[in-house]
Parts: sequence; structure tokens; C-alpha cells
Amino acid sequence: MVEVKSNLTADHQKINLAGMQGTPAEYTAAIVANSSIVALINEDVIRPLDDLVAKHGADLKKNQLITVDGKVMAVAFMANAQHLVARSDILEQIGVEAPTTYEEMLAAAKMIREQGILENPISGSYKAGWNLAQEFNNMYIGHGGEFFKPGTAEVSVNNEAGVAALEMMKALSEYMNPDFLTHDSNAAGAEWKAGNAALMNMWGSRAGAWNAEDGFPQDILDATMLGGPLTVGGGETPATTLWWDGWTVAKNISDEDAEATFIAMKNGISPAILDETTSKEAVWLIDGYEPTPAAAGVFATAASGAVPYPMLPYQGLLHTALGAELSDFMQGKESAEQALTDVEAAYTAAAKESGFLK
Repeated sequence: MVEVKSNLTADHQKINLAGMQGTPAEYTAAIVANSSIVALINEDVIRPLDDLVAKHGADLKKNQLITVDGKVMAVAFMANAQHLVARSDILEQIGVEAPTTYEEMLAAAKMIREQGILENPISGSYKAGWNLAQEFNNMYIGHGGEFFKPGTAEVSVNNEAGVAALEMMKALSEYMNPDFLTHDSNAAGAEWKAGNAALMNMWGSRAGAWNAEDGFPQDILDATMLGGPLTVGGGETPATTLWWDGWTVAKNISDEDAEATFIAMKNGISPAILDETTSKEAVWLIDGYEPTPAAAGVFATAASGAVPYPMLPYQGLLHTALGAELSDFMQGKESAEQALTDVEAAYTAAAKESGFLK
């Protein structure tokens, strides 16, 4: 007999490492994403799944198998990405097409403000910390930036691409609510619901789930269009990252428990879970899923050549450094170069402490 228990908490990413470090592990599986799986791999608390995939995963699709260093380390069940969300009625009012570049977004925002339609027509997840760092990651990738010197853990963001990324973020913020550094995706969604914004780079999972039951006015919902990702600076690589959510299996458990866990988790993402309601709740990587209009932006992002969020062992340290050091620039307190110097110093100190740099 197998007993299955779950801990459904918003703080799961804070406790899954500790919960998998015991012998045996308290949790035999954890829900992870591109960024959060790295900590579990670094601490060697999850196991390769190749043998279990071979035995029980014949029906899993190739794009569900998350491979790190040639080994399957997780099974993905949904995809996500940040992409354009726009008010089609307001764009029609100013007589422009939906932007495909950040430069076009700025031009549209200028027209919307000058015509007295909205004072702060751009919104987004620019909250100081993780969100602000992610917006930099997107913009830096769009400018062709490389986060690290090839083949090393040595950071490399204080460069032309890094400065250009920050300058575009600052230009966009001039058309945002003055409190933009406190706005995560929830607050940005509230701005959209209130009719205060017309353009944003938003998570498909959030924008696709907006509905009248949550208080969104029907006229705003009807005019909300989900587009593909934007490019920037004349680049061809979209200024965004592809994300996945999935599950993995603990290392510090018996092979029998690992097999039972794999089977239980795979059953949890079987086509049987799809119905009229669940099909609207995510962009599923499950057989039988028919993309809904709400998934259009994520699918457009996947088809655009967008790159996945890096699964490097030290990427999280850089993300933390970016989140801690960029807000002074965004507030006009220091130059882009100084902010990026501070980022590199903070990252380098953390990377040395963690043993990634000497």
C-alpha cells in the first residue's frame, strides 16, 4: 500500500531543499522550475530519472524531459513565459499596430500619454528583488548579452549590452506608475484590472487567467490581447525567457519509494486531469491539451526562438545580486555602469563563498 501526502504551500521553494536533505528525505518529490531546480542539483538531493522514464515514462513527450548534463532530472508539465499584453482598443484609438519591439512600445506609450488617454500606460513586474532582476535578464538577453565569460563562472554583465538593457528599462519606467518598484505580477494585474495600463510584458500564466469572476471588467477582458515577445535594440533574440514547471524525485529515499513517487507524480499529470476548467488554467505540456486563446502568447514565445532561463549552478547567485543592486539605478541614484559594477562585486563575493570562484 502506498500513501501519498502533499504540502500545498506557497513557500514550497523555501522548504523543499531542507525537506530533501534528510535520510530518508521528508519529501520524495518537489515541484520545481528552471531556476529552483538548480539549488536541488547543487546540493545533490535529487536523482536522475532516466531509469524510471525508461520503465514508466514511454508516454512522456521529449519536451517534458528536462535534461541536465545528459541526465533527465525533472519532468515538466507546463510552460510559461513573459510576453506582450496590450489593450487593442487603446492601440486602435491611437492608430498603431501592436508593438513587436520595445522601441515601438515606448513610441506607443508616448502617444497614449500625449493624447490624454492614460498617464502611465506601461505596467510590469518591476518590484525590487527577484522581479526586477528577471526584467534585466530578459532585456540583457534581448541585447545579445552573455551572463558569464564562456566556460567559466566569472560574471560578465558590466558591458555595452548591460548598460543598454538598463537604459531601456529606465525609459520604460518613465511611463509606469511611480511606485513601479513595488509592483510584482499581482500588482501589475491590479493595474490592468483598474484600466490604468495599456501595455506590459507579463507572464502568460497570469494574463491568461484573468477573468470576470476575479473582478476584471468585461470590456477590458475583451480588449486584452496576448501577443508574442518583444525584441529590443534591433536584435533578433526575443527579450524574454522560456520557463517550465515540473517535478523531480528525491535522492535520499529507497528505490522502491522513488518508483512509487514517479508513478504517482506521472499519474498526476495524465491527460485525465484535462477538462474545460483545467485547460484554461495553464499552458500544459500534456497529451491531449488543446491550446486556448489564453495560451497564445506563450506558444508564440516558444515559436519565436526565445531561450530558456539558464539552468547554471551559479545563475541564482547572479539573479540575487541583480535584484539587490539595480533599484538605485532605477531610482536615478547612480549610473548604469556603477549599478552593474555593484552587481558584479556582489555576485563575485557570493560565488567565491559558494566555491564557484577562487
